[in-house]
Amino acid sequence: MPRFTHRRAAGILRAGGLVAHPTEGVWGLACDPFNADAVERLLAAKKRAVDKGLILVAARPEALLPFVADTGAPWQRACATWPGPHTWLLPPSDDTPAWLTGAHARIALRVSAHPVAVALCRAFGSALVSTSANISTQPAARHAWQLRQRLGQHVDMILGGRLTHPGQPSSITDAVTGTVIRAEIQHHDR
Repeated sequence: MPRFTHRRAAGILRAGGLVAHPTEGVWGLACDPFNADAVERLLAAKKRAVDKGLILVAARPEALLPFVADTGAPWQRACATWPGPHTWLLPPSDDTPAWLTGAHARIALRVSAHPVAVALCRAFGSALVSTSANISTQPAARHAWQLRQRLGQHVDMILGGRLTHPGQPSSITDAVTGTVIRAEIQHHDR
């Protein structure tokens, strides 16, 4: 995918827009994590309550540092698994907007290995909100046509590409306690 496409998508995000993109397991819906209006628009499109919190995705761990309160052992544990489909819950920094953590004491962070998600984060220059592209309680989009059908009227741009492990969402683990919230699904070639 041409670099200008990612730059255009990053411009849309900076202007408060929503961009859909492929990830490892499902289609994602991205926005600027510091733009309250963009986050509110994303939550409204998904019909998702703000108290559930959101996942941030980045191209590299350093982009997530502004959102983390401590870079000790839990942070190091998370970094050892990245990039890849591993979401870690960590204590948020004092500057982390409340709409990202919701009603939780942790923030959900991931460094993607997906080339489109990585390119989008790099073009934006920071971490992004990247949540599954679906209406809350409904299955996440595994195909671009499903995304268009369910959320197309809410999205400002759809980046092309394929899922690398369709239907297999990231694992979610509390980096402080070690509690597994959602187990990693093993990827098997068939």
